[in-house]
Amino acid sequence: MAKRFSSETYVTGILAGDRVMLSRAITLVESRLASDQELAQQVINQVLPHAGKSVRIGITGVPGVGKSTFIEAFGNYLIKEQGKKLAVLAIDPTSQRSGGSILGDKTRMDSLAINPQAFIRPSPAGKSLGGVSRSTRESIILCEAAGFDAVIVETVGVGQSETAVHAMVDFFLLLMLAGAGDELQGIKRGIMEMADAIAITKADGENVGKASAARAEYQSALHLYPLGASGWSPRVSTCSALQNTGLDTIWHTIADYLQLTHSNGYFNKKRHDQNLQWMYEAIRQGLEDNFYAHEQVKQQLPGIAEQVKSGQKSAFAAAAELLRLV
Repeated sequence: MAKRFSSETYVTGILAGDRVMLSRAITLVESRLASDQELAQQVINQVLPHAGKSVRIGITGVPGVGKSTFIEAFGNYLIKEQGKKLAVLAIDPTSQRSGGSILGDKTRMDSLAINPQAFIRPSPAGKSLGGVSRSTRESIILCEAAGFDAVIVETVGVGQSETAVHAMVDFFLLLMLAGAGDELQGIKRGIMEMADAIAITKADGENVGKASAARAEYQSALHLYPLGASGWSPRVSTCSALQNTGLDTIWHTIADYLQLTHSNGYFNKKRHDQNLQWMYEAIRQGLEDNFYAHEQVKQQLPGIAEQVKSGQKSAFAAAAELLRLV
């Protein structure tokens, strides 16, 4: 069991930029133990006034698009060329069979991992909606309080993860491949409507022409969508993580977006709306946790579940019966 400290010790270490204490605090917020959660919320409340000053960037993409390779190259660019202090929260998929998680992002970003201005934290997705760790929001706050002024949240790229990450970041970047084919058509619209920018990756070698053609195609497609509440018109660019090309264009796109949304008030409105959404999600999570922790529910759930499984009782009747116990 990881050693626990007082909330003051965690807070002092985090505000001093102590990475070990930051990691331990994130482990604390990831814990499902009630005592850990109580302590974690004390820490979050104390560091909250020191958070909120970073740019939060969500990055998603289809399998094979090279998210980790891109994030490593882009992260090194942000640190070297833009003077940023970067935190990367990489959500790893959790096996629903074994409960295990690979947590391999740190090894896939080896040069970024050893950069003193970078902090990479792989976290297991667990059973959270869309493969986004339930503690990711708290981790963002902790990283900001520790002095990181750019936070990247990488999704596992499985359906609803995009929606979940979009609801916790300022800027949402979609990575796409050139010539990916029609198999993506079913998911394009929903993701593209959320994207603030699209980057066509692996635009190098023989792929440069295909990437350029894909950029024009996606830019035309984006013009079909109505302008969002931010007033921002999404942009499409090409990049190569291997050759470090196009990374400056992506950052300048993000900077332009931030300038626009700060000036028209959308940035703060979005942050405030997200805070409220986080509260409602915390309520839902708390209700679910309390339900399953209820003694009568724990006693009767297995038997009622068997009745539903065998067809003796409908799922709706069973749920109503269990809910009346609480």
